[in-house]
Amino acid sequence: MAGWNVCREWEIIMSKVRAAIIGASGYAGEELIRLLIRHPEVDLRVITSRKEAGKNISDIFPRFGDYELKFSAPDVKMISETCDVAFLALPHGLAAEYAAPLVEAGVKVIDISADFRIRSTAKYKEYYGVDHPAPDFLKKAVYGLPERYRDQIKKADLIACPGCYPTSIILPTAPVLAAGLASPENIIVSADSGVTGAGRKVDLSYIFPECNESVRAYGIVRHRHLPEIEQELAVAAGVEELAMNFIPHLVPVNRGIFSTIILKASAGCTMDAVAEAYEKAYGTERFVRVLPKGKLPDTKHVTMTNSCEIGFVLDDHTGNLILCSVIDNLTKGASGQAVQNLNIRFGLDEAAGLL
Repeated sequence: MAGWNVCREWEIIMSKVRAAIIGASGYAGEELIRLLIRHPEVDLRVITSRKEAGKNISDIFPRFGDYELKFSAPDVKMISETCDVAFLALPHGLAAEYAAPLVEAGVKVIDISADFRIRSTAKYKEYYGVDHPAPDFLKKAVYGLPERYRDQIKKADLIACPGCYPTSIILPTAPVLAAGLASPENIIVSADSGVTGAGRKVDLSYIFPECNESVRAYGIVRHRHLPEIEQELAVAAGVEELAMNFIPHLVPVNRGIFSTIILKASAGCTMDAVAEAYEKAYGTERFVRVLPKGKLPDTKHVTMTNSCEIGFVLDDHTGNLILCSVIDNLTKGASGQAVQNLNIRFGLDEAAGLL
């Protein structure tokens, strides 16, 4: 079997990567379609949706009408026989049902759901209310934040893409914690997300009259993204665990996340030291843009891109280090990052299909 895998990987290198999207009718699925159909090294062969099975892609997404693709019901056997990689754009719990058999069949899996992000089964049950559906596969999963786990992603069979809020918080915060420039205690994050972050569904809370001209907080205690953020920031800080406040808000825009992170600066923390920490972490990264000292980011600069833009200020009045970041929640926060992971895993140009 090992020899077969080596041969198969060589065949992929010599040809296009054959891809499937399971759960392709949602916002993340649509974004994956947008990115993969223009990817020079990918052959998008399968798009699935139980609800839309049998319909042409143009019936659901008219802007893709030039492409000969049809939705089908998800079929693990068919996908494993025809595809090298499967993207899972499914709700938590359901994704694990497909991830396990696909990985066992030799398909690389890139999961956009939350099923394999949290390493602790106890934390998963605490925040999602059910036992983890495939605990043995947690050990196989690599957290798919390329700027921190690139080497592991290169060899992974199962990649757990970070959530959109976590991406916007971990990228600016991890380098300063790792450099000892701020305390891992009493971190406070206020983050604003566009409405597509809630998914493509009919729900009174997210229809236009309820969201337009309105800003509201939600999930300010025990939000499901909290354990994922705490897990990764604890790793960066070199501590066993940490506790923080995460306060998300819904804002009346389609796409984008703006996160403001407040940390207590350590003795010796300066603007130059923060800039140096970011240069060390992201100086050669193509999708993280650190702004000049004192300049702050804007979501309009990253919409429809795979970029994260970061700004920072040291407040000598309070002794706090204030970090700000922006991403597109559907691209760097979900599908774009998934494609970035695909590129890394299959040895392609990391920016292929993303520029």
